Amino acid sequence: MRIEPHDQFRKARLTGALEAICQQLELTETQYREARSRYEGVGGWLAESSDPALAGLVIYVQGSTAIGTTVKPIGRNEHDVDLIARLTRAAIGLPPAVVKRMVGDRLKEHGTYRRLLEEMCRCWRLDYANEFHLDITPSIPNVECANGGELVPDRELRSWKASNPKGYKALFERRALLRPRFRLEKRDVTFADRAANASVEPYPEAGGFKGLLRRAVQIAKRHRDVHFERRRGECAPISVIVTTLLSRSYEWCVSNAVYDDEYDLLVDVLRHMPDTIGHEGGRWCIWNETTAGENFAERWNDHPDRAASFFSWHRALTADLADLSSIDGLDLIGERIEKALGGTPANVAVDHIRDTTARERAAGTLRYGAAGLVAATAASRASSAPVRSNTFFGR
Repeated sequence: MRIEPHDQFRKARLTGALEAICQQLELTETQYREARSRYEGVGGWLAESSDPALAGLVIYVQGSTAIGTTVKPIGRNEHDVDLIARLTRAAIGLPPAVVKRMVGDRLKEHGTYRRLLEEMCRCWRLDYANEFHLDITPSIPNVECANGGELVPDRELRSWKASNPKGYKALFERRALLRPRFRLEKRDVTFADRAANASVEPYPEAGGFKGLLRRAVQIAKRHRDVHFERRRGECAPISVIVTTLLSRSYEWCVSNAVYDDEYDLLVDVLRHMPDTIGHEGGRWCIWNETTAGENFAERWNDHPDRAASFFSWHRALTADLADLSSIDGLDLIGERIEKALGGTPANVAVDHIRDTTARERAAGTLRYGAAGLVAATAASRASSAPVRSNTFFGR
């Protein structure tokens, strides 16, 4: 099937605009430095405890900060940073409430942390008002997990539950490195030791290569936040569900199909999100592939409305992103992005498209073909030509 240059140009512009939006949704450099400083401080305090029960404790980041898919929350300034405080095998056999209390008691020994400390169901939260929430979840080794998994407290602190943040991160990163296949060649790149052997792992680096999987997660999470901000009575799907389904979908798409461009791949990855949701014995299942026994959709079975909300949101997500590629005109594009992702992302997208177009016009790399505005190439000025694309990928 022949790809019209104008369609290719439009989707290239949208891809670049979405990349700009994703960059705006992340921590600023100042926020990143502050988050790292807070993390290193609390990690060091826990790791330097003289309590033998905490000897060998390891602190590390989990969740969206660890895998690079953070998104600014709507309606508040605080970002959430999720930490694991992993005790050694010496803690195996202790009740979760006891382990959690040990971590909390150490935090309370610090004058500043004591004032900031808030007890949550399964973790301790340090609330830096208008900056960050640092949620610190205790864990112990899961000796039954061959993948090096851990056990974390359940919400009632009555039992331990399987989890594997490190394994989950490794699987996500492996999938993110998978390279898709495109029909058209892409020429341009715009996306771009402590006491008692306790340790604090390095904070994840800021910026760097993201790729389409991470950007798809950020776009979906932002769309989810906007969608449910307008539906206050409904429960939004938790981020680990969104991230898990998208990483599976991305792996399937890049392994089984060839795409015209990044935008088509993005839409297809979003569309296939629900495909690996299981329904076993009348119960919803989204199993953690890196450890046995963790069902991310567990609460769907106690609250069926959560599943219904997910599927309703997913329909809106796919419709909003697919329709974007058929819209011409900055005003209409801005309106549609505002509906899908909010006002600030819409402004970022419009500014990106306007500025990119102006730069290329000034450089003489734009012209009009029969179907509208396209990018020109040195090889051919007389007929429609392939567009110089903004791309999520580095080649």
